[in-house]
Amino acid sequence: MRLAVIAATGGIGRHLLEQAVDAGHDVKAVVRDPARLSRPVSAFTADLSAADSAALEPAFEGVDAVVSCLGPRSGSEAGVTWRGTRAITLAMKTTGVRRLVVVSAAPVGTVASPGRPSPPRHDPGDGVVMRNLLYPVLKAVLRKTYADLARMEDVLRDSGLDWTAVRPVQLTDKPLTRTYRTAFDRNLKGGRYISRADVAHCLLNLVDRPESVGRSVGLAY
Repeated sequence: MRLAVIAATGGIGRHLLEQAVDAGHDVKAVVRDPARLSRPVSAFTADLSAADSAALEPAFEGVDAVVSCLGPRSGSEAGVTWRGTRAITLAMKTTGVRRLVVVSAAPVGTVASPGRPSPPRHDPGDGVVMRNLLYPVLKAVLRKTYADLARMEDVLRDSGLDWTAVRPVQLTDKPLTRTYRTAFDRNLKGGRYISRADVAHCLLNLVDRPESVGRSVGLAY
């Protein structure tokens, strides 16, 4: 498969790049600094905070799917995800690519956005502790980050593309296990953690799963 990987030097993107190359896929990497790439692949330099769709078009020419690991590295970068994803979707439409898989986050299903001002108060997959204790704290601390991701999901819904948004729980740097759980359109009861390597594995596996189109996917151990 021919893939374009966005943010291929980040915490999840690096694992995705390595797993995709090791699996024999033809990968184009979109990054700020090609010198940081961990595999020798075709590299395209782009700063998604600038949100220039034309700069992405050469990377998308001839690919079967785009997988985006884009996300803010700090609260001060909040906004980069939805603006960058808007540029990604515009470039995909110009180049005729339809399949897009992106990273979101578990609490986002209950976060308000311009396109979804009245989301559900609770996710059906959340247990009592997550619903009443952990997620309220996280949403207060990471308010700007989750607002950015919720608006990014607005962009997906409005794009007309074949998108999937993966919503992992808290990320760790533990090794790849391939033994995670997934659920469509809800979080997973008892799910607290997931490694970045397993998030990458899930993203790659979802690319050719048509049943995931137009849906969110909860991800946890």
